Amino acid sequence: MSQDVVRIDQAPLFELLTVASLFLVALIGTLIAYQAYRGYRRNDASSMFYLAVGLLFLTLCPFLINVTVTTALQADQVVTVFFENVSRLVGLVAIMYSLYGQH
Repeated sequence: MSQDVVRIDQAPLFELLTVASLFLVALIGTLIAYQAYRGYRRNDASSMFYLAVGLLFLTLCPFLINVTVTTALQADQVVTVFFENVSRLVGLVAIMYSLYGQH
């Protein structure tokens, strides 16, 4: 399973935009999660903690999984997509719990 290395100056514009948008989603999601965490610390509201965790699993973790699994582990794309989707599912469950859970 060999993967071709593509230099950044040789990558198609669409691929660069895709990577940039994934990075921005991870960055903005992390900033919003940080604000939710600050709300948890300030008000001792556990729902804000679960919201922060959910946002991280929904935005930052899929990006980190993609980078890690694709580059370091050099796994198939199917494996990467599976772990990204599991992370998103955990994030959505945490957000749902923050909204509807008994805390």
